[in-house]
Amino acid sequence: MRTRRTFTPEFKLEAASLVLNQGYSITQACRALDIGQTALKR
Repeated sequence: MRTRRTFTPEFKLEAASLVLNQGYSITQACRALDIGQTALKR
């Protein structure tokens, strides 16, 4: 069974910033940060 990862508020802001401010697609940001798309979309 996989353990669930937790993300700091700072990490969440950085991840959202990639998509909203830096022109990354959701897919590109997920690859760059090594997280799943569902995690980023939330």
